[in-house]
Amino acid sequence: MGYKVLAINPGSTSTKVALYEEERPLLEFTLRHTTEEVSRFGDIIEQLDWRRGLILSALREKGFAIKELSVVIGRGGLIRPIPAGVYEVNSRMRYDLRHAQMKHACNLGGLLAAQIAHMAGVKAYIADPPVVDEMDDVARISGMPMCPRKSIFHALNQKAIARLHCQRSGIVYERTNLIVAHMGGGISVAAHRQGRIVDVNNALDGDGPFAPDRAGSLPSAELIKVCFSGKYTEEELYKFVSSKGGLVALLGTNSVIHVMERIAAGDERARKVMDAMCYNISKQIGAMAAALSGRVDGILLTGGIAFNEPVTEYIRERCSFIAPVTVYPGENELESLVMNALVVLRGEIEPKVYK
Repeated sequence: MGYKVLAINPGSTSTKVALYEEERPLLEFTLRHTTEEVSRFGDIIEQLDWRRGLILSALREKGFAIKELSVVIGRGGLIRPIPAGVYEVNSRMRYDLRHAQMKHACNLGGLLAAQIAHMAGVKAYIADPPVVDEMDDVARISGMPMCPRKSIFHALNQKAIARLHCQRSGIVYERTNLIVAHMGGGISVAAHRQGRIVDVNNALDGDGPFAPDRAGSLPSAELIKVCFSGKYTEEELYKFVSSKGGLVALLGTNSVIHVMERIAAGDERARKVMDAMCYNISKQIGAMAAALSGRVDGILLTGGIAFNEPVTEYIRERCSFIAPVTVYPGENELESLVMNALVVLRGEIEPKVYK
């Protein structure tokens, strides 16, 4: 029998779980959480025991005993900046996940993995968390010393898709220059230079293209005026930036599918907003081309929005002069977690130590 890997990817309204034997999926399911359910908890970390119970109950119902597991791997959280790689969940990481710099459901990933792994008598890992930081020093400096640029993005899927593309193309990731645009609820566009992500926008609460529910880069003076207008609290403004901006603020929905339906029905406002989002993604790709000195071997479009052909064709038309554009729709985060766990179990890499 081969290695059995349990992968856990917690989101704000769901917990995605996959069970693999080697590369073969045995189970994959999504536990949905209603607003009423999550609102019972004052803090995301307080959901830990509840979500663990849901996962264990679901596994029991499906006839799987956790003692059969070889390893558990969870989505990484908003801990301190670290290089890319696979990390064993240790006591320092558990502390930092519980006291993370920002509240987000991804902070539960390593904690859920650690608790279930302890029960199963195996090790727990995370891989390529959102705070992976390989940025060049020049990419960190903004025009205000108190506001450095931060590396917070879809590192797990960015790395996985880049490596998948290189594998399929018969090239070596560590010798290749790529631009990867992950397009989901947030949008990150990264410059991959020979195995390192040397520049990327802060896709959570910072900069870059506006997204389905994130504001992206904003005119600074106008933002300051809004902040001091007295119309909004600090918490409301943070939500505009990280969860209620973008398409939500402009069109009242975070669903690209819904926006495209409105466009098909003749909604001119929806068309202009969608064009603006695609235009901003294209501009960010151009910026990353400059970060790579124009030496770009490929542009990869991924994430849930990449299923939408009008979006990918808009970007292709704007950016194909830089390099060939290839589309890898979806996130594939659970599969990516599993593959990261397997290379550790097989002894192909050594897990890194979080200090």
